[in-house]
Amino acid sequence: MINALLSDSDSSVQAGAPSAGQSWSRLVKRIQSGDASAMEEMYGVFTTGIRFYLCRQLGPQDLDDRVHEAFVTITQSIRRGEVREPERLMGYVRTVVRRQVAAQIEAVVEQRRRQIDPSLGAVVRDHQPNPERQAIEREHTAVAYRVLQSLPRRDREVLVRFYLKEQSPAEICREMDLSATQFRLTKSRAKVRFGELGRARLARHRGFQPAE
Repeated sequence: MINALLSDSDSSVQAGAPSAGQSWSRLVKRIQSGDASAMEEMYGVFTTGIRFYLCRQLGPQDLDDRVHEAFVTITQSIRRGEVREPERLMGYVRTVVRRQVAAQIEAVVEQRRRQIDPSLGAVVRDHQPNPERQAIEREHTAVAYRVLQSLPRRDREVLVRFYLKEQSPAEICREMDLSATQFRLTKSRAKVRFGELGRARLARHRGFQPAE
C-alpha cells in the first residue's frame, strides 16, 4: 500500500508499511492523542519513500532538512485535524510532498532568473556593511537569541549543539541519550518552532501582524 506514496519503483518502502491490523486511521488517531510512539512509527514508515522521492527530484543537498520539513508539516496537519479522511493518509502525504518539491523548484528558478536578468533587480555590488544593514542584523540576532531561550530545554540544546557547536548527530545522541529517530524528530520540531516564533516576533516588532 505504501508503495503508492511516491514511487512505484521503491520496493524498499514496502517493508516499512504497517501490518494489516494497523490502519492509517488508527495511526492518525494515535498521533492526534499525543502518542509519542506513533510519531516514531510514522517517521519510520514514511521517511524511506519521502527521502527517495525528494532526493530524486531535488538532489541530495539539504535532504535531511527537506525530509524533516515534510514530516513536521504532515504531523502538524494531523494534530490540527486537517486530515479529514485518515484512511487516505497516503494521498495526503503525496500531495504535501509534491507541493514542497514544486515550491522549492519555483524558488530556485526565480533565484536564477534574478541572477541572470538585470531588469529583475540589480546585483548587490557593495558588500560593505552599511548602518541600516547592521541595525537589521543586530535586530535579527537579538530576536534569534530571545526565541532560542523561549524554546523547551531539550529543543534548545539540540539546536545549539547541532547548528552552533556543529556536533554530529551521533555525538548529540550519545551525550543527550537520544535515539537517532528522537534526535531527528526533536531537531525538526525545534527548527520549525524557531522559525515560526522568529517570524512572529519580527512582525510584532515592526508593527505588523504575522500572517495566519
